[in-house]
Amino acid sequence: MRQLSPAGQDLVQDIARRHGFSPDGVLHMLDAVIAGNGGMAQFSHPDFSGSGQWMSGGMTMVSDMFNQQLAGRVASLCAELARVVAAQPDLVRGGSFQSPSQGGGTWGSPATAWGAGAGAGLGGNDGQGGGLPAGHDPSASLFVPGTTGDWWPSDLRWPDSTGAQNQVRYAYFSQAHRLVIDIGGTVTVYDTLDHHIGGFGQQQSGGGTLSFTSQYGLMDVTRLPVVSSNGQPPQAQPSIQASPMPAPAFAPAPAWAPMASSAPPPMAGSATGSASSGPAGAGDVLATLERLGDLRAKGIVSDAEFAAKKAELLARL
Repeated sequence: MRQLSPAGQDLVQDIARRHGFSPDGVLHMLDAVIAGNGGMAQFSHPDFSGSGQWMSGGMTMVSDMFNQQLAGRVASLCAELARVVAAQPDLVRGGSFQSPSQGGGTWGSPATAWGAGAGAGLGGNDGQGGGLPAGHDPSASLFVPGTTGDWWPSDLRWPDSTGAQNQVRYAYFSQAHRLVIDIGGTVTVYDTLDHHIGGFGQQQSGGGTLSFTSQYGLMDVTRLPVVSSNGQPPQAQPSIQASPMPAPAFAPAPAWAPMASSAPPPMAGSATGSASSGPAGAGDVLATLERLGDLRAKGIVSDAEFAAKKAELLARL
């Protein structure tokens, strides 16, 4: 967190007194001017009637519609803070963007590419003119050495351009081919590949889609590869591998028994066979009698043959 030095605290108090705003409001606007690279500011503070925008040499917009006096005071405050920021080493980065209007909201430098918002009061005079505040030493640092307001990864060093709008801020690093976007505290680093980015935009409606312009035209930010999110590499999606199909479980083939013949058992003294010899169990005899009875009922065995075989079988018991 960037901390004001004693000289910075005195300066903020002096500017707040002269412009009629609170020190907290001035500090909020100072951060906004720094985030806008000294040439613009996106702000939201009760001192300024809520949210609004300022651009050096352009329009000043505040939520209190038609409040020209407030818009003029805000423009004068921002112009003075811009001069203070310009005199500070390492606060203003080199580079700028020319952002096309995209029917919702744009980030960048042109005064005509403001995002649609609540009612706005317009102030044409940005209060520029004059030098630094009287008694201010331009060599005195506004902030305690060792503290920084940089919110992007430290290994990226200096961005070509930065900007902010509607709780979203960006930093672009052309040499490193990186774009860093902070949305609600989630800092995502993108690989810009071979894009030469010239502007950024944010749709005000719907899901607030972020886009940028390059030599390939208007592109969606989500089409860029993600390098990291809050310092962590993107989680690899688990690969879905097809599991080998299990071998079908076939039931063992049944041991088929030979089909029982429907031919009648050989009759004693008949041409088809002779009477069997040897003792027979009572269970076998009864089973044979039952089969003979079925055959007689079907007309296969005559009553005489059934009676003769029955007598023979009963004799074995």
